[in-house]
Amino acid sequence: MTLAEAVKKGIVRGYHLITTKILYPLEYRKYSRKPVDSRKIILLEPRFEHTTDSLLQIKKALAAKGGYEILEMSLGIERLHIKEQYAAARKFIKEMATAACVFTTDSNKVVGGFEKRPETRVVQVWHACGAFKRFGFSTAKLKFGGSKARQSFYPLHRNYDVVTVSSPEVVWAYEEAMGLEGRGQVKPWGTSRTDVFYDEDFIAKAVAGVRSAVPETAGKRVILYAPTFRGHVLEAVSPDELDIAKMKAQLGDEYVLLTKHHPFVLKRPVIPEDCRDFAFDVTEELEIDELLCASDICISDYSSLVFEYSLFSRPIVFFAYDLDGYFDWRGFYYDYDEMTPGPILKETGQVIDYIKHIDERFDPDEVEAFREKFMSACDGHATERILNNVL
Repeated sequence: MTLAEAVKKGIVRGYHLITTKILYPLEYRKYSRKPVDSRKIILLEPRFEHTTDSLLQIKKALAAKGGYEILEMSLGIERLHIKEQYAAARKFIKEMATAACVFTTDSNKVVGGFEKRPETRVVQVWHACGAFKRFGFSTAKLKFGGSKARQSFYPLHRNYDVVTVSSPEVVWAYEEAMGLEGRGQVKPWGTSRTDVFYDEDFIAKAVAGVRSAVPETAGKRVILYAPTFRGHVLEAVSPDELDIAKMKAQLGDEYVLLTKHHPFVLKRPVIPEDCRDFAFDVTEELEIDELLCASDICISDYSSLVFEYSLFSRPIVFFAYDLDGYFDWRGFYYDYDEMTPGPILKETGQVIDYIKHIDERFDPDEVEAFREKFMSACDGHATERILNNVL
């Protein structure tokens, strides 16, 4: 680590310490003297600058109900300069102090930076389905996570009234990750973002959108390659082990490959120039829910998107070339070999061979069992169920 990097890291640590332990509580105490506005609902995006996924579904449902003041807010964590992050946090805290309910999609030091008033409900509609790779307190003994004492210093999850998950099966994992064991706050009410996968109009528009964005998909079957990131969030990288040239040579007549990298990754692998009529990086152009609707096959590794893709009962390939190292780094909630509803492959040649023989090798019953176990509450009515229970 260079001197400049060490200084920057020290500044960030100091910022979090001062804001979370002193400034945020003072700000909240000042504004929470006013009464709660029963009509005010906040949709909070901790990282992204615009409202996404589950929050969009909640916004749509609230607007249909009517009678609410809906505030869409962002903290810009890890995307904005520290000064801008602080300004966004102060703005949010002021509004949260008198809000009836806050819906959010990820953990952050702002929402957990003070003891909230009981009249305000905080609903964590977690951004991922199922329970794949470990997070939060579940990583305390792994390379990826900090110690339990270190994580507890900033109590990210203390203000949640409800955490919604995709099935009863995974309740225990979220309780463990968030330190909520035995409190009954984690509810298997479903994941709002999955409601769109039961909307035929949305699916039709998504497919048309993908075809329009990538005209080369016309008359071809679509393979989606959507790996999770490697490393820590601030230094996230995307794997570059899939041999795209080899895939084009053997699958190019029948298939098109679309790649979608994790939003944490800033520098993505480059597609070889002579393969750009077969493979297309659509990370910026298309949303993952559109791609899931339009893909015939999904290749992933340890990403939670496979839970959502199982709703379509289509083939899933697990390209886990670094399985042993990733397990040591991050860990899983379930045995990887047993839970995955598709082949676990470590070389591009194996991926190609499976896809060539996919019609006889794909087992839809395996995907259906996976779906029933991990996605049983995602039935197209998750948003309705969440709002009926919370508001």
